[in-house]
Amino acid sequence: MKRLVILGGGESGVGAAILGKQKGYEIFVSDSGSIAKKYKKVLLHHEINFEEHQHSTPIILNADLVVKSPGIPDNVSIVKELLANKVSVISEIELGARYTDRPIVAITGSNGKTTNKPKEH
Repeated sequence: MKRLVILGGGESGVGAAILGKQKGYEIFVSDSGSIAKKYKKVLLHHEINFEEHQHSTPIILNADLVVKSPGIPDNVSIVKELLANKVSVISEIELGARYTDRPIVAITGSNGKTTNKPKEH
């Protein structure tokens, strides 16, 4: 069974973990901070192993594929180690795109997606 590690236990990470589990991966979610109670509940429900407040390097480096949360910079040590060890690191969008034949429309950039509101008249 292929091993999929998810870096980041927020909404997109948990979604990627569920998809990976459905596609037959052995899943491990790792978050250097706290995982919100609602996401822990989902991970436990799906019997997905996870850790918080750390990144267990040996487990992470043993992955066949890593999905990195967009909030994790590319220059953090665990990502650098993964790339140095030739472990493929992708986004949750890339993971999802592997399992659909539908067109994908994406809005990119870091400003305005959640803060833009239509003007009231």
